[in-house]
Amino acid sequence: MNIAYWIIAGLLALFYFYAGTLKVIRSRDQLRPMMAWVDRIPLRALRALGAVEILGATGLILPPLTGIAPSLAPAAAIGFVLLQTGAIAVHLMGEDRRIALNAGLTATAAVTIWLAIRL
Repeated sequence: MNIAYWIIAGLLALFYFYAGTLKVIRSRDQLRPMMAWVDRIPLRALRALGAVEILGATGLILPPLTGIAPSLAPAAAIGFVLLQTGAIAVHLMGEDRRIALNAGLTATAAVTIWLAIRL
């Protein structure tokens, strides 16, 4: 289970660290081709969302790695489930039916919760 956690949590952390970094440093025009919803939220909220994703990715890796506050890992994964639930709602309210990635990330984060609890 330990190896499974590190593989799944590592991939999830890489994805969120990358996506969060893009949201923090790129302009709306640069993000629009990848994320059609960026015009529906304020820029500050977009930047905050990116920061939350970066912090969550860090929360999946550092606490179990260092042994300091390892309970933060399942908390970060729970946060990603909630984040993706909100993302699915945003997509559906904007009549964007492309939610397969969001559903996959939700499922991956749910598996990560289960694995993190068993660390």
